[in-house]
Amino acid sequence: MIDARHYAVHEALRDGTPMTIRAARPDDRERIARAFEGLDRESVYTRFFAYKDELGPADFARLDATDFDRHAMLVATIGAPGDETVIAGGSYSTHVGADGSLSAEIAFMVEEDYRGNSLAGRLLAHLSAIARDRGIARFEADVLAENKAMLVVFERSGLPMRKSRDGGVLHVTLDL
Repeated sequence: MIDARHYAVHEALRDGTPMTIRAARPDDRERIARAFEGLDRESVYTRFFAYKDELGPADFARLDATDFDRHAMLVATIGAPGDETVIAGGSYSTHVGADGSLSAEIAFMVEEDYRGNSLAGRLLAHLSAIARDRGIARFEADVLAENKAMLVVFERSGLPMRKSRDGGVLHVTLDL
C-alpha cells in the first residue's frame, strides 16, 4: 500500500528546476494561500465557478480533512524544505457512486507562472496511483466548457474518459 501521508517524489519542471510533489500538510496553509493570491481572476473562476479574493475556512477545511482515504491532497513545490513555494495542488474527495463503487471528485490549481509544465497532469497521475491503491474506481470533475486547458489534461491522461454536458459545464468521468 502506498504511504500517501508521507508521499513525496522529486521531479523537475521543463526548465530543469527541481520540484517536489508531496502530500499536503496542515503547515502548508500559508503556502497555499500565497499560491492562491498569485492566481488571476479567470483562473479562480474556472477552479471555483465563482470569483473570490481569498481562500476561506471551508477551503482550508479540505486541507485539515486530508486523511488519504476519503480525501487526498498533493502539492507541487519548489525551493528547499522549510522555504518551499507551492506552485500547484490537486485533491480528491470520495463518495459512493450510483453503482455502489467508490468515486472521487478531483480538482486542481496551478499558479500562473508555472502553467505549461504539465503540473495538473503530473498531479493527476500521482493522485490516480494513490486512488487506485485505495480502491477508488473513478474520478469525476465538473469543468467549465471554456476551460480547454483542463479538458486537455483529462484527455491526455490516458484514462478512459466520458463527458456529459449540462449547459456550460462538462461533467468528466475518468475510469481508474
